[in-house]
Amino acid sequence: MPKTYEEINKKIKNNEAVVLRADEFIELVDKKGLKEAAKEVDVVTTATFGPMCSSGLFINFGHSNPKIKSGGGEAYINEVPAYTGLAAVDLYIGATACQWNDPRNQIHPGKFAYGGAHVIEDLAKGKDVRLKVHAYGTDCYPRKELDTWINIKDLNEAILYNPRNCYQNYNAAVNLSKKTIYTYMGTLKPSGENITYSSAGQLSPLLKDPLYKTIGIGTRIWLAGAQGYISWYGTQHNPNAERNNKDIPTGGAGTLAVVGNLKEMDAEYLRGTSMQGYGATLTVGIGVPIPLLDEEVAKYAAIKDEDISAPIVDYGNDYPICKSSDLGHVTYAELKSGKIKFKGKEVQTSSLSSYNKALEIAEKLKQEIKQGKFLLSRPAQLFPSSDTDKTQKPLNYKEPKKEIFQ
Repeated sequence: MPKTYEEINKKIKNNEAVVLRADEFIELVDKKGLKEAAKEVDVVTTATFGPMCSSGLFINFGHSNPKIKSGGGEAYINEVPAYTGLAAVDLYIGATACQWNDPRNQIHPGKFAYGGAHVIEDLAKGKDVRLKVHAYGTDCYPRKELDTWINIKDLNEAILYNPRNCYQNYNAAVNLSKKTIYTYMGTLKPSGENITYSSAGQLSPLLKDPLYKTIGIGTRIWLAGAQGYISWYGTQHNPNAERNNKDIPTGGAGTLAVVGNLKEMDAEYLRGTSMQGYGATLTVGIGVPIPLLDEEVAKYAAIKDEDISAPIVDYGNDYPICKSSDLGHVTYAELKSGKIKFKGKEVQTSSLSSYNKALEIAEKLKQEIKQGKFLLSRPAQLFPSSDTDKTQKPLNYKEPKKEIFQ
């Protein structure tokens, strides 16, 4: 018999809901079968904890006396540039922005960047950070310079808004060139000596709801220790990506845009991360509850690591020029084993994301639901799915006319 959001939330409020982590639900299905497990369990919790470059923070730092208009000017927080093209005292600092006095062309092997992600972590920790603003001055906003220390407790708003998180599957990265390369997938040794990946596999939210039956716009989520929301499908959301016979995408597909209040978050689950030779990124902890509305939803929630495969991509040659070579696929069960067979030799694998941390998040979300502290929200709108024309297109490059820039 199908369940409804209302019925499940009533159970949660009465502390009667049966909630399991995704890994626990897999074990239950193996033991009792899908039909019985689907009847018994109300909610399955999923989670991931990994680097998510498309992340950032909106802040409103309040009016100075005399007032200043940061919009149209320049702003730096701990020497990291913040976007000013908003209103007078609103800023957005992106996770991958790097200190302005540490130019990107100096980010080389052996050098680690301090960026917007580290500013976000420092704010979440309650540290003071230095804000500098250079403005052109107007009649209503006459001040032209501001140099002060700010703290999250003094900010009017600190809104974490991440345009693309929680990739639904991703690449397993290898380097078949003759030199070591430094990428957002970590350091890749030459001649295919190591493989890196970044996914919680059978615990990852969108891999447990591959057709977006329950995850959509308005879904309440666990975001770095606070209750946040899915605000839209994420950038590069591609529901028409190739899938296997269990409807699981065999490469990057769906994504989430998420939003939440940084003032309520725990810096333990928001880590400024430096990628050697590449730059800065933000490692984010996200948990998403899946209501087991029916047996079909339960079937997908029971998908295992051995059912999910990632494409092996050569970042030394193919990735920079958007070329697709068929190097095969590898399952997450194989990746998580630490070694795989690739081109006739045993190759070490390593993950940029933390499965143990994802388990910790899934357990925290599970306990909050069981204690009645976290209710489920019905999506206001489901995501575009494979029966829509929502696809990802490459850049249609056109030589610009010179007169445009004159």
